[in-house]
Amino acid sequence: MEAELPGHEAAAVEVTAQQLVARAIAPIKKEFLRPPPLRSSSAAPNDNKKNPAHSGSGLLKDNKSKRQLKRERREEQKSARNLCPELAKTGDVTSCPYNDKCRFSHDIEAFKAQKPADLDGQCPFLKSGGPCPYGLACRFSSTHEDAVPSSTGHLNGLMSSSEVNGLTKDVQKLLWKNKMRFSKADARLKSLGLLGPSKSKMKDLENKEAENGGSNKCGRSDDNGSCEIASDLGPKLEEAIKDDADAKSGSDELCPQKRRKTEVKCDPSETENEDVNVTEEVAEISSINVEPEAGCDAKTIETDLSLKLHPREKKLIDFREKLYLAPLTTVGNLPFRRVCKVLGVDVTCGEMAMCTNLLQGQASEWALLRHFIDINMGCPIDIVVNKGAGSALLTKPMRMKNIVDVASSTVEKPITIKVRTAYFEGKNRIDSLIADMGSWGASAVTIHGRSRQQRYSKLADWEYIYQCGRKAPKTLQVVGNGDVFSFLDWNNHRTACPELATCMVARGALIKPWIFTEIKEQRHWDISSGERLNILKDFVHFGLEHWGSDTKGVETTRRFLLEWLSYTCRYVPVGLLEVIPQRINWRPPSYYGRDELETLMASDSAADWIRISEMLLGKVPDGFTFAPKHKSNAYDRAENG
Repeated sequence: MEAELPGHEAAAVEVTAQQLVARAIAPIKKEFLRPPPLRSSSAAPNDNKKNPAHSGSGLLKDNKSKRQLKRERREEQKSARNLCPELAKTGDVTSCPYNDKCRFSHDIEAFKAQKPADLDGQCPFLKSGGPCPYGLACRFSSTHEDAVPSSTGHLNGLMSSSEVNGLTKDVQKLLWKNKMRFSKADARLKSLGLLGPSKSKMKDLENKEAENGGSNKCGRSDDNGSCEIASDLGPKLEEAIKDDADAKSGSDELCPQKRRKTEVKCDPSETENEDVNVTEEVAEISSINVEPEAGCDAKTIETDLSLKLHPREKKLIDFREKLYLAPLTTVGNLPFRRVCKVLGVDVTCGEMAMCTNLLQGQASEWALLRHFIDINMGCPIDIVVNKGAGSALLTKPMRMKNIVDVASSTVEKPITIKVRTAYFEGKNRIDSLIADMGSWGASAVTIHGRSRQQRYSKLADWEYIYQCGRKAPKTLQVVGNGDVFSFLDWNNHRTACPELATCMVARGALIKPWIFTEIKEQRHWDISSGERLNILKDFVHFGLEHWGSDTKGVETTRRFLLEWLSYTCRYVPVGLLEVIPQRINWRPPSYYGRDELETLMASDSAADWIRISEMLLGKVPDGFTFAPKHKSNAYDRAENG
């Protein structure tokens, strides 16, 4: 009887673990469990509810007029905290070409007096083998060999970087003034009967010009009285504008920014294997255009645009067996994607760029664009859906078709789309559309196995993804998405449906980015706290390279690090689990780690996330507070991402 006790005890433990799994609670070994920690309300990650004036970045937001805010921004720029970038680079007060008219401070001594102490470690730019472009403002300036780098070195440093915004000031001004011409999209829309007198302002412009005797708002006209505006990006913009003025070749009109169907051009010269994730705001725009090269002649554009490229004429895109990182709002920034690249991912997809913001010339939005184009028709966020974009398109199949058709007709780059199973729960419709998506012009489609109404509640419906994969034509690559959190998940989905090109990893990569290593090496990695800290160090290094090594760059890196830590705290080390692998919907109870750092990393308290950030980026500024933007620690919320 005594010999049977251990077996009975083991069986009891196993039943308990299975019961916990059934309740979506992580079955952690008993020796690591602890009571929930007592914490004050001030340490709670949602303490901004007490004081709504605090945002996630820790800054006060008051109800002030735009004029007052603008005045305060100018005063802040003039303060000693904001040293002129030219002075910071050279250390020479005579180097600024604006002299007394400069918006920034020229008081080097006052800047040094208030500058926070330098951080430990080496300047990330020097560590990468280049000069530091921040000079005196760098928080690692004590590690610079010279007092400040030369201006020539600064320019060389920028030129050697691939992180260059493709939006030039000249193009930005054209977008601001609604003077960008989108002839490619207009030609295709017209051929589809979607650009008639009732759907654009072209006829109104023609009538006004006829009344004015052929004049136009640009102050110049051609033989047909039309205004010629170049729409090309890149260094040849001025020549293109001049050539356009002399060509006297077209009857193209101005394209108002609010035109219902337009296109935007993106710079395709960035990093290989990166997608552009674009949400279509169909109330105002219909496609994103990536031109083959900048500076091409406007007349040439006109002659070749009515012909739609055959899919076989487009550049091939092959996702088969590739490890694919999904587009991730806020946390899916370039430094995070670089971390995932180090850990084994093959293809990354950039953050979502809003088309309306692109057409308004917002530089921050253009900075999101990279190499390929992915049209996001699955975004469930209210602010997107309420504009008729994202997953709202799932209720309008013809609009989906027209968007993909026009986009694929006006670019030579592959077009991919991302969808959910449906808008409403229980009314799946992608299986009835997928057979035609290839003929629309899509090279691949990613299917997230949830409806918009479901958001992120319940598990993804992979059986439906398999059904769609089997119905898709062979020319259309189908990518499955939803709850991939281990190499076993990956293997099971690939085995169950060989028709799938690959599986996309989303939230699983936020919680444990080493999932890509696990898939490639086919193992459960019982990663140590020290190894996890090294991954965070890589993120900080990439973040300082990306956002800057000055105080502003340090705090921006900190904010995005904290956003990421609000996800990583969900991870439960393999060695602490009764049942492996961990499932993405499991809620971990309070537990002790195998060392103090592992315990700290398991905390869901924002105060502890800040402590981790201080280990890597120094003390936070006075009055700093943080609340996660997406409330990723709230497991019971449907909008949890």
